[in-house]
Amino acid sequence: MKIGQIRQSLSGFYDVYADGQMYRTRARGNFRKRKITPLVGDRVEFDSTTPQEGYVLEVLDRQTELVRPPVANVDLGIVVSAVTEQEFSTNLLDRQLVALAVAGIEPLLYFAKTDLLSDEVYEKRKALAQAYERIGYQVICERTAFSDEALAAVKKALAQHVAVVMGQTGAGKSTLLNHLDPKLGLATGEISQALNRGKHTTRKVSLIPIADGLVADTPGFSSYEVFDIAANELTHFFPEYVRLSVDCKYRGCVHINEPHCAVKAALADDQLLQSRYDNYLQFYETIKNKKVIYNKKK
Repeated sequence: MKIGQIRQSLSGFYDVYADGQMYRTRARGNFRKRKITPLVGDRVEFDSTTPQEGYVLEVLDRQTELVRPPVANVDLGIVVSAVTEQEFSTNLLDRQLVALAVAGIEPLLYFAKTDLLSDEVYEKRKALAQAYERIGYQVICERTAFSDEALAAVKKALAQHVAVVMGQTGAGKSTLLNHLDPKLGLATGEISQALNRGKHTTRKVSLIPIADGLVADTPGFSSYEVFDIAANELTHFFPEYVRLSVDCKYRGCVHINEPHCAVKAALADDQLLQSRYDNYLQFYETIKNKKVIYNKKK
């Protein structure tokens, strides 16, 4: 019996990497009855007579689990944001950061297309990047697109991690990965196309080794459209609000209408990003209204 990591799943086969070698396996017969579906990224116990024949016997405990893409044990989300005036949205950025936090995944923010900005707009983006850094996020915002410094920072963050790359279509996800590993030769936009759409009926998910880490080659983390949390839990996923909330008068303060709120006081003193707070309010309302509708249906 060996222990390895599932690197690819395709049509019921699982390619497991162990001891420098790949083994093709199938899931044990009783997995379906036990409602166990092995995922790419899972650490598994498996048995193999040859590299082409083997069985996954047990799926070891997962740290994280994503539905889209279906990958386990992801611990890094590389958020690629095109920061041109036409494309940039702090709302989308904050939505992605909350979704990663809910999933228990560490984010890395990569501000792309900086070379297309005027000096004035670049300085604004740089100031915003620094504001996110003060919150505690790692942000890469270099003046030159895909500079050696920027790529070195991504490679350092990626080493020994399992990552998903996320961002709107055309943000530069494939371009970034091609710069990290030119041998990939991904067509622009390829990484953001679902492999199981159109004529592709097989559902293939795999992890690509890049810069001493692994990157899911499926569409980026996309479950940030709807937050599956209660509205009063949202504040837990804004690190700067968590730190300040110890000074709020009311325990469980959601920083909207409560008196003596440390978050609103900091906002009034320009110590917090107004855009983050505006997005927080919008997310809060969205979640609250979604729950109301859901309960009515019940």
